[in-house]
This record gives sequence, structure tokens and C-alpha cells, in this order.
Amino acid sequence: MRAILPAAIAVGLAAAAASGCGEERHSYVQNVGDDTPTMTTSDVSTFISDSGYTRYHITAPVWQMFEESKDPYWRFPDGLDLEQYDLAMQPEANIRSDSATYFSRRRLWRLDGNVVMVNVDGDSFLTQQLFWDQQKRNVYSDSFIHIVRTDRIIEGYGFTSNENMTAYTVRRPTGIIPVENRGERAAAADTAAAADSSATPAAGTKRRAPVRSSRREAAEAAPAAAGPANTQITTTNTVTPAKNTSR
Repeated sequence: MRAILPAAIAVGLAAAAASGCGEERHSYVQNVGDDTPTMTTSDVSTFISDSGYTRYHITAPVWQMFEESKDPYWRFPDGLDLEQYDLAMQPEANIRSDSATYFSRRRLWRLDGNVVMVNVDGDSFLTQQLFWDQQKRNVYSDSFIHIVRTDRIIEGYGFTSNENMTAYTVRRPTGIIPVENRGERAAAADTAAAADSSATPAAGTKRRAPVRSSRREAAEAAPAAAGPANTQITTTNTVTPAKNTSR
């Protein structure tokens, strides 16, 4: 079902052809206060453009618009999945959260509860609250951040990044855990398990499947490494994070 969103959204974003697996349902209320939505949409799957280019794909169970509020905003009370594209419509980043609020006049997102971000390099960022300023094109948080990269795990408090999550700074890191050795041990374990599974089993025994280790399992099993407070780590997709240094 094609939905026509309200015409005057001050952010300059245009919502294009919303399509989803189920039929979308809308309800409109005019001249209401801050606590009553002017529009509610269910089962949302919508592409949003920015500066004439399709940049985002939003899917959410419920989308509420509060356009009569003093600070107009959109609310996604049951969670949000947002995929960001580059100008060639290639995915740049993916963000999920338990709930989200978008302040349309300020072009500011606030994502809350189990926020998970994945950039184009496959690096994962986990936190409880995140702000995304579309005007300044940056992402930031004052909450605890857990970053899982292919070469290390970084934990800390306070986080800033560019919009596609490829150049970021952890303002107060609490742990940096190299994972190269863990990866080598996991690869050795996989090789041993594969050799064990390929061996001819004795009569009456069952063949055991090889045990695989995932990056997330490594992150969960790795102990937290203490790091000095008031230090800064800056990384990009091509530059290794700097060592911990006192401010």
C-alpha cells in the first residue's frame, strides 16, 4: 500500500513509496497537544531521501508523528531498523534499537535501549543510548560503548564518530583487548575439531561436528582489560587505534 506522508516536514527529507509485508494503517489527529500523535503508521517500510538522494531505509512496527509539538518529533516506540546508503545506493551502515525518537526540526536522532550499529567493514558498536546529528553528520554518545573489530575489542565511556561509523573516538576507554591470539587459538581449535570429525569413528559411536568460534563469542569470553582513565583512542578504517596515553 502506498502512503502519502504529510507534506510539510521541515527537515527537508522526503519519504518515498512506503512498502511492507503487511498493509500499513494510518490515523490522523489535528490540533492536539504534545502527547497525542498527529499521525500513527503501523508496519512501516519506508525509504527516505536527503538532498535529492535516497539515503535511508526505515523499518519499524509503529511510527508516530508529533508535528504539533513545540519541538516536532517522530517516535518509534517499538524499535527501529535503519539502513544507511551512499550516493550509489550501497549500504554504508545499519542501526537497530529498542526505541527511537527523531526531532525533525533539528534533524537529530536519539536511539535508546540495546543500540547495535554495524559499519561497512563489519565492525559492531553496542551501547544503550546514541545520538545522530544529521546536520553535523556525526554520531555521539555519553554511555558505555563496546566495539568489536576483527583485530581488537574496545570498551569505554563517551563516543564520537562520523556518520558512517568508520572514523571514531572513544573519549574514556576502559579496556583494549587484542584478539589476534584468540583468533589463532580458535583457528587451531577448528582445525583440530575438523580433523577429529573427519577421522573414522569407532563402531557404535557418532561423529562429532567441528566446533566453530564466532567473533561475538570471543568478545563475550574475553576478560575486560583495565586501561588508564582520561585517555583517547581515535581510529579509522585504515589507521590502527593509537595506544593509551594520559591527557
